[in-house]
Amino acid sequence: MKTALLAGTHSGCGKTTLTLALLQYFRNDQHNIVSFKSGPDFLDPLWHQAVTGKPSYNLDTRMMGATACRAQLHQQAQYAEIALIEGVMGLFDGYAGVGGAGSSVDLARVLECPVILVVDAGGMSGTIAAIATGFYQLAEQRNVRISGIIANRVGGEYHAGLLRQALAEYHLPPLVAWMERSDTVLTERHLGLTMPDETLLPDFTSALHVDHDLLLQAFAEISPTTQTTPHAPKLQGKTIAIAKDNACCFIYPANLDWLSSHGATLVFFSPVAGEPVPENTDGVWLPGGYPELHAQQLSESNSWASLHAFADAGKPILAECGGAMLLGKTLVDVEGKHWPMAGIFPYSSVMQPRLVALGHREETSGVTGHEFHYSKREHDEGLTPAFDVAQGDKGVRYNNVRASYVHWYFATERHQASMWFTAGS
Repeated sequence: MKTALLAGTHSGCGKTTLTLALLQYFRNDQHNIVSFKSGPDFLDPLWHQAVTGKPSYNLDTRMMGATACRAQLHQQAQYAEIALIEGVMGLFDGYAGVGGAGSSVDLARVLECPVILVVDAGGMSGTIAAIATGFYQLAEQRNVRISGIIANRVGGEYHAGLLRQALAEYHLPPLVAWMERSDTVLTERHLGLTMPDETLLPDFTSALHVDHDLLLQAFAEISPTTQTTPHAPKLQGKTIAIAKDNACCFIYPANLDWLSSHGATLVFFSPVAGEPVPENTDGVWLPGGYPELHAQQLSESNSWASLHAFADAGKPILAECGGAMLLGKTLVDVEGKHWPMAGIFPYSSVMQPRLVALGHREETSGVTGHEFHYSKREHDEGLTPAFDVAQGDKGVRYNNVRASYVHWYFATERHQASMWFTAGS
């Protein structure tokens, strides 16, 4: 399969828009394509899926480790012609130092795949050579090859020619595509991009210009090697009910695969629609999302009685971030209005004007995850902590209900994650 990582010089250079444009371009050209996202982000993969019709998987060297990243790429891309990975932030931005764990360049190194660099070329011509030289040389020091350049916000064919000439003059990777200045801009809110189903999917290729042969040459052939590690089906015979709607939509596809591979039967329900926990359910998962945008519907939800009964019976519930907000007594929105929630815990979830917490997290058991939220818990004093983490939210626990702001990546520690869905753990 042909594989490349599309990285940017910095956040906001047009990386996501160009990723979506290339996905549309390849799909329109009848290529079998799969997509991935570097880092723990939920929203970009949802946009990928809206374009390709396939789940987009996360690849994060810090959260998952190198071996799991390689295995995930090979597993999901084994039947594809082309695998396109969208980077995170700027190429060298990671956890610590230049090109540290979690950075796009670290992922490219681990996967042994080339990088196509996105440059915001608005207001420049020859300067693109200086930018490309610095990125090329620093990437080379990390055994990563930049194989092509894509310029964004280009004024037209004449401007593109100047950029192309500047790169060629200094024997740099070629201009494989460029995008004109366009009105196709992805809107954002406090957690990132808006959801793809909130708007009509635009034609991202309308302003895209591609040198087809050069673009394909910028991808490298990688032979997938799929190795399945056998493990005991710890959830065999268990039915896990998963909240899935616009309030609970931050779900790693790999977590669904993980639950299924451990023998669980997955069913879904919508708290926004007021659906109760499905009958004969053994465990419940409440993922994160945007409950604050659906507070009125949730305040009137008929889901709460069944969740209360489930919790009081000692059955397991795992609630993450927005899902944990559902289990509190109230949700307080940005205007200060109080909306009643399930009330399994006495706390309130209060929206804040600024980011409250951001970062990777790890439980002492070895399960890793990510925390990113604009709300905070209030009135949670005296509650039992749910998780043993050195940094970040320890959460709260009642019976077998665990709620915190962390989005967990189950596969990093098979035994512990399965225990969260097992009564009596």
